[in-house]
Amino acid sequence: MIDCVIRLYYTGKMVITWSSDAEEHMFVRHRVTVAEANEALADADRLIESPDHASRSGLTDRIVGYSHSRQQVLCVIVMQGGEGINAWPANESYRRRYQEGMES
Repeated sequence: MIDCVIRLYYTGKMVITWSSDAEEHMFVRHRVTVAEANEALADADRLIESPDHASRSGLTDRIVGYSHSRQQVLCVIVMQGGEGINAWPANESYRRRYQEGMES
């Protein structure tokens, strides 16, 4: 299998790459596409939790942003070096935090 990589600047400083394995896992497990995750990463109102509180290594960030094509807030996990790991629909707690961030 050829490993396809998609790149996106999400902070203006960092390129995110998605492996085909990450892309497949994200879609099979959560029905989230790379394009939808990229929209959440590019959201001007995104929240960035660095490092991700659930990270065992301390080397991943959690970005919470809105995907316009999906019309849903997503949690996106990326390695601090720029590798896309996973994304899924945000739970109620993260949707609330996202909304509160937009209102402040």
